[in-house]
Amino acid sequence: MGIGDDLERAIERFGETVHAVDERQWTMPTPCTEWDVRALLNHLVNEALWVRPLMEGMTIAEVGDRLDGDLLGDDPKAAFDEAAAEATAAATGPGAVDRIVHISAGDTPAGEYLSQVFTDFVIHRWDLARAIGVDDTINPADAAAIYEQMRPREHEMRSWGVYGGTVTAPPGADLQTKLLALFGRAQ
Repeated sequence: MGIGDDLERAIERFGETVHAVDERQWTMPTPCTEWDVRALLNHLVNEALWVRPLMEGMTIAEVGDRLDGDLLGDDPKAAFDEAAAEATAAATGPGAVDRIVHISAGDTPAGEYLSQVFTDFVIHRWDLARAIGVDDTINPADAAAIYEQMRPREHEMRSWGVYGGTVTAPPGADLQTKLLALFGRAQ
């Protein structure tokens, strides 16, 4: 199994949580204080919709602003399903991880880019699950992979300004708690 398969699994798990959202929960707050449930989902639909054009070699400038704004319309769950299917197909296609993608950080191996998308889906699934009150357990293998990759980059991550405030995991904390603390979230 490679990063494409890992991403497919993370997107599928996120989708299960999306389909657990009750119609009254779209405006509920999430651990990402700037986003309610609908805005969080819009962010992940946006992220999923970027995968195909980037994997096809397009640049950010070529994509332009067509993925800006509200991508959910009147049926957020269907919008997610469509974006998820498109991202999964692009990430798991033959030779996908061997490509180079043109992202804001510069030309990047597709495997590294897909790993970033995978991380977002795993962490934001926890945010969504926490917001709507369903099981927020992170797959232990996913937690281990992300923690191993991101722990050495903690200071760099904080400089990006997208990971929340500093949270310290308590002594003896389990891996999920440590991972969430790394991303500025408390259990």
